[in-house]
Amino acid sequence: MYLHLGDRVSIHKSTIVGIFDLENTTIGSDTRAYLNRLEQDGHVINVSSEMPKSFIVCMKQETEFAYISSISVSTLKKRAMV
Repeated sequence: MYLHLGDRVSIHKSTIVGIFDLENTTIGSDTRAYLNRLEQDGHVINVSSEMPKSFIVCMKQETEFAYISSISVSTLKKRAMV
């Protein structure tokens, strides 16, 4: 099964490590450092054409990626449960 993240982007649910609220989690310096590291490595994919609300961490072939989405965590979790 796939999870639609917005802007015509879907990912396989088996690759998802976690779904996080962008506003609440980026308060912590560890999360900011983690996202900065992924961005420097070119592993952040912005699928948001609006204000970003969440980020989704995925593993693909032993590489971590973060997708930035304008869809809320609660909506993504509901979609993932189907």
